[in-house]
Amino acid sequence: MLSKVFFWASSFAIAAIAVPPPGPCSGACGTHDPSLIRRVSDGTYFLFSTNGHVGVASAPSIAGPWTQRGAALPGPVKLPQGNDIWVPDVSFVGNTYYMYYAVSSFGSQNSGIGLATSTTLEPGSWTDHGSIGLSSTPGSPYNAIDPNLVKSGNSYYLNFGSFWGDIYQAQMSTDLTRPTGNPLHMIFNPTGSHAVEGAFTFQNGNYFYMFWSAGQCCGLNTNRPPPGGEYMIKVCRSNAVSGPYVDQNGVSCTAGGGSIVLQSHDNIYAPGGQGVINDPAYGPVLYYHYMNTNIGIGDGQTILGWNPLSFPNGWPVVEPANSTPTTSRVVPTSNPSTPNGALMYGQCGGIGWTGATSCAQGSCHVLNPHYSQRLTEKGSRAKA
Repeated sequence: MLSKVFFWASSFAIAAIAVPPPGPCSGACGTHDPSLIRRVSDGTYFLFSTNGHVGVASAPSIAGPWTQRGAALPGPVKLPQGNDIWVPDVSFVGNTYYMYYAVSSFGSQNSGIGLATSTTLEPGSWTDHGSIGLSSTPGSPYNAIDPNLVKSGNSYYLNFGSFWGDIYQAQMSTDLTRPTGNPLHMIFNPTGSHAVEGAFTFQNGNYFYMFWSAGQCCGLNTNRPPPGGEYMIKVCRSNAVSGPYVDQNGVSCTAGGGSIVLQSHDNIYAPGGQGVINDPAYGPVLYYHYMNTNIGIGDGQTILGWNPLSFPNGWPVVEPANSTPTTSRVVPTSNPSTPNGALMYGQCGGIGWTGATSCAQGSCHVLNPHYSQRLTEKGSRAKA
C-alpha cells in the first residue's frame, strides 16, 4: 500500500509540473530571434528573423502555414560595424512599422543598432535609416545588440544589451530615431559570463514584465553545456517601465534576480529569443525559438514556438496552445491620462473591467465585453 501511495504522489507531482508543448506551427517555421507582429490592415502575421538579411515569413494565423517572403534588408545596411544583421524588433507606431536591428559579430562588443521603417511590412518596402547613435566597442559597459522598443504613457524606450553589463534601457526621442540621455541598467547577472540577453518588455495590468534569455544560445551541438546552462526564458517585473525590476521572490534583477518562465523540457531544448504579442484569439502569447532534440540542436535548426500566457498571482505562466482563451488572462488596465480610462496604446479592459469597451483613440477590435485591443498602434518585438 505504501508503494502505491508513493507512486500516486510521485505521479501527481510530475503532472503538476508538466510544461505544455509549443503551439502548432506549419510551413516555414525555421527562425532565430523571432519578431512577430500582426499587420493592422488585414490581420496577416509577419515573422522577422536573424540571418538572411532579416528573413521575412508571413501566415494567416500564428500557427501558419508560414511562407517565406524574402529579406527585409537585402542590401548592405548603413552601419559601420558590418552587414551581419541580428535580432530584428518590429513595432507599429502611428502609421509606420519601425524595425530596430543590430550589427555585430559573435563574441564581440563592436556592435551597433540601426533603424528601418515601412508602411506595409512587405519585403522590398523597408527604408534603412542607419545608425540610431547607439553603439559599443571593447570596454563599453554594454554590448549594443538585441534592441526592443517599449512604450509607457506617451514616451518610448529601447531595451538592449547582451552579456558584459547585460541589459540596459534608453529613452528614445519623439521621432524614435535616437536615444536621449544616458542608458539605465535594468538586468544584470553578476556571476559567470553574465549570460543575459534579448530583453523584451510587455505591459499587463499595472506591471511591466521584462522577459529575457539566459544561458548559452548557440553552438549547443558542439559544445553542449550541463543541463540548465542552455538558453531559457526568465522574467522580472516593475510598476514602472524603467524599473526597478524584481523577480517573484523580490530579488533585484540587477543583483542576479530572475524567475524562470520557460526552460528545456521533454524534446523542447533551449527556448529563447522571446517576445510577447497580444493575439486576437489567445490574448497574450509568448513566442520564442527552440530546438527539437528529435530533429537536432544545431544553430540552423531553431524553430518557432509559442504558448498563450496567463498571469495568476501577477506572474506569467505558459499555457497549452489548445486551451480556450479566457478574459482571466488579461488584467484590468487603465490609463488615467486618456479619456474614459482606455489605453492609447495596446490593450484596455480585462476581467472585472467596468470602463470603456473600446479604446479611446483609433480603431479597436473588441474581443469580448471586457477586453478590446487598439489596432492602429499595436506592435511587438520579437527579438518575440
